[in-house]
Amino acid sequence: MPATHNPATPAWPPKSAPRLFVPGPLAEGAAVSIEGPQAHYLARVMRVGAGDVVVLCDDMTGEWAARVTATGKRDVSLVTETQNRPREEAPDFTLCAALLKKDRFDLVLEKACELGARRIQPVITRRCVADKLNLDRARAILTEAAEQCARTALPELMEPVKLDALLKHWEATRTLFFADENAKDSGAEPANTAFAASFGPAALLIGPEGGFDDSERAAIRVLPQACPISLGPRVLRGETAAIAGTALWMGLAGDWK
Repeated sequence: MPATHNPATPAWPPKSAPRLFVPGPLAEGAAVSIEGPQAHYLARVMRVGAGDVVVLCDDMTGEWAARVTATGKRDVSLVTETQNRPREEAPDFTLCAALLKKDRFDLVLEKACELGARRIQPVITRRCVADKLNLDRARAILTEAAEQCARTALPELMEPVKLDALLKHWEATRTLFFADENAKDSGAEPANTAFAASFGPAALLIGPEGGFDDSERAAIRVLPQACPISLGPRVLRGETAAIAGTALWMGLAGDWK
């Protein structure tokens, strides 16, 4: 008698289901109405229809599978069915990154989100080529990155702050790893050694393309919580240093272990 094979149970929700962050809180059986660009994305780009599944996150309760009940010209209606995952608890890591040119800082925002940073603090230093950040646009970049990488929590984005103000109000219990471009001459510890031995709340401070000036470097080193580190033997661009440093910390002290 030939062997019979039961068909595999389809993944729920389907891996191909669109993902969106929406206002919360969500709950089982909640009616959700999506409008604007998100509705256009669902109806015109993804071409969802009644009965299709969409994955919704609210940055409060977690991730939910929702069923489309109707699509209109300007809105899409859904009802949540099951909670897939609770909101994740991201490692207590803050990326303090000096502002860069727009496209390069966009990359920092996107990758910091994908890598798991809990919060991002833009920093203004003397050698920054930019001193402003469009927060609404930056949050849109973070939201899209979180949707793409299946995060259930959005990174907290802080308003840009000048370096001296950042240091003045630094948390007593948070280690500030300072990526010192003069590491060879200053005796800074290799980043992998420092990160592997770290515990508790942490932050990584990355400078602009031109680096920190001497007075800024001195002010950072005076901070008791500051730990100068080296990110290797090569000179890295600002966005490369931010991404590489975040990835290394996540692998040695964060949630990649």
